[in-house]
Amino acid sequence: MAATPEPPGGSVNPGPGANRLAGAGLRVDVFTIFPEPVESMASMSVIGRARRAGLLDVRVRDLRAAAAEPHRQVDDAPFGGGAGMVMMPGPLFAAVEAADPPRPLLYLSPAGRRFDQAMAAELARSGGFSLLCGRYEEVDQRVRDHLADGEVSVGDFVLSGGEIGALAVLEAAARLVPGVLGNRESPADESFADGLLEYPHYTRPADFRGWAVPEVLRSGDHARVERWRRAQALARTLSRRPDLIAARGGLDDTDRALLAEFGLAAAPGDAASGSGGEGKGGGDGAGPGGDGGGGP
Repeated sequence: MAATPEPPGGSVNPGPGANRLAGAGLRVDVFTIFPEPVESMASMSVIGRARRAGLLDVRVRDLRAAAAEPHRQVDDAPFGGGAGMVMMPGPLFAAVEAADPPRPLLYLSPAGRRFDQAMAAELARSGGFSLLCGRYEEVDQRVRDHLADGEVSVGDFVLSGGEIGALAVLEAAARLVPGVLGNRESPADESFADGLLEYPHYTRPADFRGWAVPEVLRSGDHARVERWRRAQALARTLSRRPDLIAARGGLDDTDRALLAEFGLAAAPGDAASGSGGEGKGGGDGAGPGGDGGGGP
């Protein structure tokens, strides 16, 4: 059941089994030696509700179940010596072959394609995919060469295993499946959906410790609110992630006019600040995850 490895920077291509779903919008299999915490986290909040509603089919697979008795060992010392243990190919191949999961099968690795919102959207549209969580020093290279279809990383740092990264990939992709979020517009408004960070959000009370909600949001002028939100998203991205603005080809005349309308900085590197009490808002709520590679 060997697969041709996907280049780290390649696109996500659904393979055999990707669309064999029992009515769910997306199937995701997660292979791990710690199935209980993964299953627990995948049963909560948005993901849990989507599973119960039949929109998401998550199957957590225990890699040790395919290992030999009596100890169900999945690791061994590396050939050539060196620190740490290596996950053996036998149990990993056996677990995947027995499950016949949806493809692509992606190994969580620091060497993989950098996970972002665009990749989350590709996975959400694929019909199904699987995630392989490493542990110990590494997995046997033959797993990467002949079992996994590709590799994915959620950050340039190292964790002890791939479970945290797998949960991040799972949730980011699942949230984009139609019906998973209550408000159909929510995914389109969030950070990175349009190459921009998300605009600031406020709720009651209108005045908290002297910090007032921007007047525009209380005006009832929905068209102006939408313009303000777009301007704030542009300003926040210019200030905090100018690389995202550059990736979009810079600002166009409409963007500059919108920033000027609300008195916001229009040059990359300038601090985004509001005028007329409309404020610049707080954090966008997006943060990095771990790489889940399980290696140094």
